[in-house]
Amino acid sequence: MEENVPLPSTRSVGIKYGLILSVVSILFFLALTLSGANMAGPVRYLGYIIYAVFIFLAHKNFKDEGNSYLSYSQGIGIAFWMSLVSSVISSLFTYVYVKFVDAGFIEMMKETQLEQFQEKGMSEAQIEQAMKFSEMFMKPESLLLFGIVFGIIGIVVTALIVTIFTQKKNPEPAI
Repeated sequence: MEENVPLPSTRSVGIKYGLILSVVSILFFLALTLSGANMAGPVRYLGYIIYAVFIFLAHKNFKDEGNSYLSYSQGIGIAFWMSLVSSVISSLFTYVYVKFVDAGFIEMMKETQLEQFQEKGMSEAQIEQAMKFSEMFMKPESLLLFGIVFGIIGIVVTALIVTIFTQKKNPEPAI
């Protein structure tokens, strides 16, 4: 006789993998920060690879623990919950780190931004104006807000692509 095992929900799987992803994101942030890596450089794209791997693992977990099927909308739902949990936790960590642990982090961001403007060949007046504008966004509170918003967007957009390959449609129509 077959037992009726409840299927996992997209929320439960998304929250589980969101918690794991938040730990990995925090460790990634710390590794980059403590090594002095340029976060505005190509290394930032490594984050999207990490997102894709965890989305894939979450989708695999959902299929393995469930009925082996994953619709496109379920895949996106899992990624949404992952992104919400991960973005909030890692952005809160970044806020605390920048606000209370390493106040020099913001100065490093400003110096990096200044170097990028100079490399583009901008005039002193253009650089001054651009720096005034960008400094509005280089506050711990702004980093918190943008971290959450762009974290959710980044993970969900990544999931739109990953889910194309991880979905497995149920051949039986839902009743």
